[in-house]
Amino acid sequence: MEDQELVRRMERIEKKLDEAYASSEKTRKLLFWITVAAVAAFVLPLIGLFFAVPSFLSVYSDISSISM
Repeated sequence: MEDQELVRRMERIEKKLDEAYASSEKTRKLLFWITVAAVAAFVLPLIGLFFAVPSFLSVYSDISSISM
């Protein structure tokens, strides 16, 4: 009788462990995609500025040379 109770407890623990593992995997994937989005939100504007700033500077330099 004690062995059957032990087996039932082990099965419940194993079920809870599987549920915890599934939950942690979902959390890991969510954190990964949040990190990817945060990096993209930071890096993509920097890349855009890399191309936009020289264009703005050339327009500003053209305007300043015309006004002199």
